[in-house]
Amino acid sequence: MIELSAAEIAAITKGQLTPAAAARQTQIVSSVTVDSRDVQAGSLFVAKPGANADGHQFVPQAFREGAVLALLEHPVTNEDLPSAGEYPAVVVDDVVLAMGRLASAVVERLRAHSPLTVIGITGSAGKTTTKDLLAGILREHAPTVAPIGSYNGEVGVPLTVFSADYDTRYLIIEMGATKIGHITYLADMVAPDIGVVLGVGSAHAGEFGGVENIARAKSELLRSLPETGTAIINADDARVLAMETVTIASKLYFTSDNSHVPGGGPVVRATSVATTPGGHPSFTLGLPGPDGSAEYQVTSRLIGTHQITNLLAAASIAGTLGIPGSAIADALSRSEAQSRWRMERTERADGVTVINDAYNANPDSMRAALRTLAELGRGRRTWAVLGEMLELGDESITEHDAVGRVVVRLNITKLLVIGMGARALYNGAVLEGSWGDEVLFAEDVAAAEEILAAALEPGDLVLFKSSNGAGLRFLGDRIALSSTVAPSTATPEPSEPGPTDLQGGPQL
Repeated sequence: MIELSAAEIAAITKGQLTPAAAARQTQIVSSVTVDSRDVQAGSLFVAKPGANADGHQFVPQAFREGAVLALLEHPVTNEDLPSAGEYPAVVVDDVVLAMGRLASAVVERLRAHSPLTVIGITGSAGKTTTKDLLAGILREHAPTVAPIGSYNGEVGVPLTVFSADYDTRYLIIEMGATKIGHITYLADMVAPDIGVVLGVGSAHAGEFGGVENIARAKSELLRSLPETGTAIINADDARVLAMETVTIASKLYFTSDNSHVPGGGPVVRATSVATTPGGHPSFTLGLPGPDGSAEYQVTSRLIGTHQITNLLAAASIAGTLGIPGSAIADALSRSEAQSRWRMERTERADGVTVINDAYNANPDSMRAALRTLAELGRGRRTWAVLGEMLELGDESITEHDAVGRVVVRLNITKLLVIGMGARALYNGAVLEGSWGDEVLFAEDVAAAEEILAAALEPGDLVLFKSSNGAGLRFLGDRIALSSTVAPSTATPEPSEPGPTDLQGGPQL
């Protein structure tokens, strides 16, 4: 992080210095955190209120760990030295909004002192995977900062910005939203030069009031781009393709099914698409150039052909930044899953294979994961262990029912549905013609764990898929770690420190 003084932070955030902070206005802050466990010497501790815990309670701990300044909504008395009065702090009306102001100021200073390029990534699915892929490419060419895990909201985006310094050449920002206007807020904060919309799905349609409102929310990223910027558009998604009319930026399209591109703009293509025996997508990558399209072979280490959207998006951005096509293809072919619970594969010692894809779920990603399970499971007994897809609103029963029918049509051997919120998924499978011990229902995770512990056999292939809040990712971990010989190498992922939880729940 670039260094800022207490006085500068107060001015940027429109806050007031407590007497202890006013007495040392030149105090330098060298890092920012919302978690008292992550405090380092020289940190600014942001005391974020939440529904389950209030960050103000952790101010004493933060200062004991080395914090030199706090960002608060009310002063906190120094419990260790009562005679010292209140802790040195900047007091503001809303610490989350103050973080946004501070992040915006940091981006402005970085731009003034270095050739920084800010890249925004949004979409109903694939944001984190695309971010990981792009970071893998760019880090081989210049200093690059990308979000930790799925830090993509009004708290996580500022924390990502604070990780950048004057050497940073590329700043990747993942942008999530829970309502219309959120992405506009984030885009105003970081002023992206390049923006990509991966797709528009029905996830959280209940929160947004329909899929069209989701599309409107995602389009805010492209609306924010300057005329000198570049909009990366998924031509395979009709709702994303329609967004080409809302941006004044230059446009670059990508497609894996030769979708029609209005106006004949430059296109990044995946042709000769295939899948390896291990379920890894393979294709010919076509990148546009001044002398026509150049082609490169890519065989990804990710699982599932649905990953091609993410691979093409990362390639499109890297190509826009001038990275050579051969380097892009090579990096994409070497990249493995970096974040937890995204098609995370584990081979158990007894021959059971577990694929844990239970970080998020919507009808589109459910179908994609099930197709991958069917492709990988030829000649094996396959299990789909599925939980609720949240925030689907009035369409919840219909969408769960439809996914249950897809399981049957794909000839998945076993379906285990968990939780009353997903009961319609079970009913759909039964009505489609699956019954008896082919389809099972468990009221909760504990009951499901008992079923799996008793029923799994050597050679079985098991997919876990649900929305984050259903908690199936942890069940998947426990099942995967039963007698494993090759646990996943993906690093643990911290949650987005959202506005309702001090330690964090994901920003959706």
